[in-house]
Amino acid sequence: MISLRGVSKTYDAGGPRPVVALQETDLDVEQGEFLVVTGRSGCGKTTLLNVAAGLTRPASGKVLFDGVDLWSLSDREQSHTRNRRMGFVFQFPSLLPTLTVLGNTLLPITFGGETTKDGKARGLELLELVGLGDRLSAHPSQLSAGQQQRVVIARALLNRPELLLADEPSSDLDEETEAEIMTLFSRIHAETGVTILMVTHTRQLVAYGTKHIEMKAGAVHPGHD
Repeated sequence: MISLRGVSKTYDAGGPRPVVALQETDLDVEQGEFLVVTGRSGCGKTTLLNVAAGLTRPASGKVLFDGVDLWSLSDREQSHTRNRRMGFVFQFPSLLPTLTVLGNTLLPITFGGETTKDGKARGLELLELVGLGDRLSAHPSQLSAGQQQRVVIARALLNRPELLLADEPSSDLDEETEAEIMTLFSRIHAETGVTILMVTHTRQLVAYGTKHIEMKAGAVHPGHD
């Protein structure tokens, strides 16, 4: 589903040499996988995720999504691909405080100008799935951190994405809530078959995935479970 071929990325950090975030990276994420990428802070995990999603342009190499180079697409085509075919769960929920749980969940179709009866029904279904069917009218400030992340997961799944990308989705949570969120990820993967690419510094989360790789200094290595 996602293929990186010879992808590299550097950043100018103001020092004598640029920071190498990715170095000549090859990676395949197969359809239906739950790939967990681990590594220390600063090893390039988030850069890898952002490059795979077409959010960050690589310095060299190709990023293929279903065989199509993401960087051969126009900005509009990239945005449409991300909105319709990808879902995103980040470390911090980034919910809009003025919107309700349901309103935040429906944002992907609201932005697309397509808030239909079917779209709302899908949002309600997903909020039931993540255990928030009784909190539809609540605002983010009335939710726990774990509940907020559940809203984000529901929102990410609204358009039935083929690929779900998660960047440290549980690192801001306590251990018990982290286990709940990761169990939810596993359940969603098993029930929907969505492909998941998740990066985390927590090695204990490897057990929730179907495949594991490690990153060290911008390079990909086989995982050791």
